[in-house]
Amino acid sequence: MDKTRSRFVYGPQDGARIRGPVAAVALAALLGVPAQPAHAQQKGGKLDWPQRPVRLVVPFAPGGGTDIVARLLAPSLGESLGQSVIVDNRSGAAGNIAMEIVARAQPDGHTVLVSNVSTASINPILYAGTLKFDPLKELAGVTLLAAIPNLLVSGAGFPPVNFKELLAYARARPGQLNYSTPLGGYSHLDMLDLSSRTGIKMVNVPSKGAGSSAASIISGEIHFSLANAASTTPQVRAGRMKAFATTAPKRLSDLPEVPTFAELGLAGVGSDNWNGLFLPARTPRAIVNRLHQATVEVLQRPAIVESYAKVAVPVAVSRSPEEFDAFVRSEVVRWTRIIKDNQIRLD
Repeated sequence: MDKTRSRFVYGPQDGARIRGPVAAVALAALLGVPAQPAHAQQKGGKLDWPQRPVRLVVPFAPGGGTDIVARLLAPSLGESLGQSVIVDNRSGAAGNIAMEIVARAQPDGHTVLVSNVSTASINPILYAGTLKFDPLKELAGVTLLAAIPNLLVSGAGFPPVNFKELLAYARARPGQLNYSTPLGGYSHLDMLDLSSRTGIKMVNVPSKGAGSSAASIISGEIHFSLANAASTTPQVRAGRMKAFATTAPKRLSDLPEVPTFAELGLAGVGSDNWNGLFLPARTPRAIVNRLHQATVEVLQRPAIVESYAKVAVPVAVSRSPEEFDAFVRSEVVRWTRIIKDNQIRLD
């Protein structure tokens, strides 16, 4: 079985999760449905979409922040749209595989990308010379979903107990400590910025996914790293990880003892792991607007907001697809500057 792919079906009725061989057969049938024309019909003034299950393509393995955001959204979105929603993990190539799948999909609104800050605004810069498609031209934004703060974390056995001790420990061991982030991703760039601002020398061990990174941090194989609060807060609360700082503008309610980087004199270090929905660029505007409307309505429900808050995921939505597109463009400008200033290049 291909470990880079994991699918779950969320039905419009009860939001039940189906796993195992039965699910695999059902999903094969679902995904084998012939592509429909790329236009949406209006019946009695009502948009005739979706006409079959909607697939949310996630660029990362299960367990990470983007995956969590997709799985929390899927059940209620399926209910709102009146169709099952499939969460399809397509990890690999720093998220570029998933982006290309959606960019090349039929623009009929049935294949949707759940992207994040790295795939949507950094990859188009770092991989500009190698991508066979242009994400900024071939994908259309729908809405922001969430903006997840990050935590600087280590395993419970890492000797330092606070950020000051961590800096002293790292400075006494230049080049001997490691961290784990996706190569070229936002957390990698943020760790390079932390290194530059503090003078500590570290080695990056490229991450294969949030799940494997967390396991390596907990075991002590990885000394410390920046990781999203959605996947690490439960580990910190359970005592399997230590948290030294957060990129959030204020202390997290679930971890009030963890200071912000700004409090530590490092304002501007770190980024939010924002997530958003994208469709193929040629998708009819009526479908883009309908998906935006349905998603925003779902994410404004108190029960949904609470479910995200329980895993340290602050909901964030865009007022319109156009506003989200403008936000993505502004992020591309920001990361272009950071990449240029740090002379970062992927060979």
